[in-house]
Amino acid sequence: MIIAVLVAVEVISAFETSMVYAAIPTFIAEFHSDAATVGWAVTAFLLVAAASAAVCGRLGDMYGRERVLIVLLCAAAVGSIVSAVGDSIGWIIAGRAIQGVAGAILPLCIGLAREHLPASRVPVAVAIISGSAVAAGSASLLVAGVLLDHASWHMIFLVAAVYAIGAIALVVFVLPWRRPTGTKETVDYVGAVAFVPAIAAVLLGVNKSTAWGWTNPATLGLVLGGVVALVLWVFWELRTTSPIVNIRQFSNRKFALTMLATFAISIGPIGVTTMIIPIVLQSPTTAPFGLGLTPTNAGWLSFAGSMFGFVCTPLSGRIAAAVGARTSMLIGSTLFLIGNAMLFVFHDSVVGMMIMVITVSVATAFAYTALPNLLVEAVPEHSTSEAAGTNAVIRTGGSGIGVSIATMILASTALSSGANTTSGLTAIVVMLSVASLAAIGFTLLIRRGKANAA
Repeated sequence: MIIAVLVAVEVISAFETSMVYAAIPTFIAEFHSDAATVGWAVTAFLLVAAASAAVCGRLGDMYGRERVLIVLLCAAAVGSIVSAVGDSIGWIIAGRAIQGVAGAILPLCIGLAREHLPASRVPVAVAIISGSAVAAGSASLLVAGVLLDHASWHMIFLVAAVYAIGAIALVVFVLPWRRPTGTKETVDYVGAVAFVPAIAAVLLGVNKSTAWGWTNPATLGLVLGGVVALVLWVFWELRTTSPIVNIRQFSNRKFALTMLATFAISIGPIGVTTMIIPIVLQSPTTAPFGLGLTPTNAGWLSFAGSMFGFVCTPLSGRIAAAVGARTSMLIGSTLFLIGNAMLFVFHDSVVGMMIMVITVSVATAFAYTALPNLLVEAVPEHSTSEAAGTNAVIRTGGSGIGVSIATMILASTALSSGANTTSGLTAIVVMLSVASLAAIGFTLLIRRGKANAA
């Protein structure tokens, strides 16, 4: 029952994360915009999700994960309503930023699983909960596609709001609650608030560099200002007695290598592949690349492929329990590398893209479920949500950076008509391949076998 509830609750986080990917082509046409601008509907969500995961992972450890979960689900519902009633891309981005708090749901669910379940069942439970995001993410593409074809993009956000309200009822009436133990620790709100604008400034500067030019004072001011703010943020976190991101944990070799592998895989395939696949599937056949599928058919293809990945999630957990999550991560990263090559070769074939989607879905299942299990192996139980929150900061922040770079590449290489080009797609494939190789390298540096830090 506990696993079923946590899976159902995590679905809203995955749905909030992925549903807009299917709508990117619609938003570009509806608001006469470009990929770089519309991409901020994804980037804004991911940046807020990164800060939310850091803050709420710690708050969950301190004051009770169930209570924090209720607050997050309420905020996700409000953000969905804001996007639904909006009539411009600005309103959508604003609502998506509010929805970004849902990024902390997974760390809290992992902490609750470890809190309520026997230790022997935790690896598989964590894999199933994390893996549900794989299936739910692709299911959201299907649901969004059907709504785009037969209703309106507004309905995407209304459905998300209704589901969030249903998830609140599950947490309140079904999930077992435990009395918080209490704590004297303070929350590092300064660190949490400073992180998002620092990253956002760098990304906005890079995003606008094509239009403004790299020598433009506004571009340099945003990029350099953001980098300086990030450096100051690191110093603040090191000097704070109760930091929002415990940077000192990086002295733990396994923790540090897991975070580096997380960043590499997030800035590459985990973050970008979900965005680029709907664009390839839905772009018209008259464009330099594209299969001309409707949003519904593209959603069905992605959903069918993702089921192969979801079936593999328990296998990833069993491998982690038997020989360590390092092996699962290596399998996932290698499959991502293969999937990147397939994207380059099969982008003009429906059957080829189906095989590519299956490969990437299985890769996501292994990598996405290996990361939290690597953390479970590296940290004690009472720090689980904090470590998972830090990992979510790296994962969602990396995804936001990757999506921003990828949309900038598409926008800068697009034709005057706005159609994306094969040169832009090739550049993205190279970016994904380099990131996958880096993830493999960092994972190989992790020592073999299961850690005993817990």
